[in-house]
Amino acid sequence: MTSESTIRRQIADLGASFFSRRLTFGRTGNISARIGSTMLLTPTGASLGAIDPQDLSVLDASTGKHLDGPRPSKEGFLHAAVYRARPDAAAVVHTHSTYSVAVSCMAELDPDDALPPLTAYYVMRVGRLPLLPYHAPGDVALGSLAEATARAHHAMLLANHGPVVAGPDLATAADAVEELEETARLYLLLRGESTRPLTTAEADALRQPRAASPEVSR
Repeated sequence: MTSESTIRRQIADLGASFFSRRLTFGRTGNISARIGSTMLLTPTGASLGAIDPQDLSVLDASTGKHLDGPRPSKEGFLHAAVYRARPDAAAVVHTHSTYSVAVSCMAELDPDDALPPLTAYYVMRVGRLPLLPYHAPGDVALGSLAEATARAHHAMLLANHGPVVAGPDLATAADAVEELEETARLYLLLRGESTRPLTTAEADALRQPRAASPEVSR
């Protein structure tokens, strides 16, 4: 079992990596990891580019109650909602990555699947991407909707906000949110062009053997 100190370092390193590559910016986004009945969460008002591994918030993973450490991100309730819905999840990543947010602001997206299956890796790492209606950041009314959605999907897109992705570990969750961001970028680059997304049969063939886990290697 990975030690708590190692997980704290992984959260800090992942935050720094996201920040350096503009997957998040300013003091936006949050990362959590579940350890038993608790979770470690990046604190409120913190830049993911400068997280001290020892300066993480500790919350009850089921209720989102603050137990120790600095004041947590106001979206701790969202992480708790995903953990309640997904016993297999040990990490949740939420970013404000530019292309994903751009897509989340578009009108007439399919609320059941916001992005087309442009590549095999997107299908394997993300799958279907439900779009949740807009809620102000920190609005706990989003919690029940996110929990219901997370029972069937490990990734979701919050309208006018950004993606939330869960995984069995931090690396897998990070892979999925990065694949989502690149697919959003491709989608915007290809707008107006005649495209060939994967067919339903091709996408289903990729989803079926890996329904239990989003982990895929290139």
